[in-house]
Amino acid sequence: MQGSANTGILRFAQNDEPHPTATVKMRPTMKMLLAVLLAAVPSAVLAQAKTTYVLENSTLSYHMVHPIHTVDGVSHAAKGKGVCELGQCEFLIAAPVKSFDSGDSNRDLHMLEVTRGAQFPLVVVKTRIPEQATKAPTVNADLTVQFAGQTASYKNVPFTRTESGDEIHIHGVIPATCSDFKIDRPEFLTVPIKNEIPVTVDMTWKKM
Repeated sequence: MQGSANTGILRFAQNDEPHPTATVKMRPTMKMLLAVLLAAVPSAVLAQAKTTYVLENSTLSYHMVHPIHTVDGVSHAAKGKGVCELGQCEFLIAAPVKSFDSGDSNRDLHMLEVTRGAQFPLVVVKTRIPEQATKAPTVNADLTVQFAGQTASYKNVPFTRTESGDEIHIHGVIPATCSDFKIDRPEFLTVPIKNEIPVTVDMTWKKM
């Protein structure tokens, strides 16, 4: 769920350079104008300053359904960062494919094979949202997911948001499918799993 503040420089120019021995006196009005401009600089800088978020902890869980049984694979190894500036926020989250644990090591090895985990070891999620939207109780995000060597997009995925101090908790479900990433569906007793593999996301971000 992808600039720095500019500081203005005030420059006064004259067509004729003053004589080296001349004394230049600043009028009271000019002094007042400079004082106002200098007082406004901190506010302008703060208005354009970055806000940074770091992913403190997470639980990512895919859900796989077969007519005979269901499987959930869980990872707590995701890393993430978000940066907000100039009214826009970009977030990036990445987790090792091999970090998902379904409780069966043989099944997890097979999952690595069908998802081409050796060649593409990370699942990466990116999103860009208006900064104002990060304050809403529900955040609708457009996601770009890179997985198994493929890239899929998901529009208006809803995430609930709760805030406590400088920590923000996010919960939602990414409606992923095997076909989105050209994954051959694993079979059990010659029957393949369902195409849908939704991924539940629980994350706690810290505002830095």
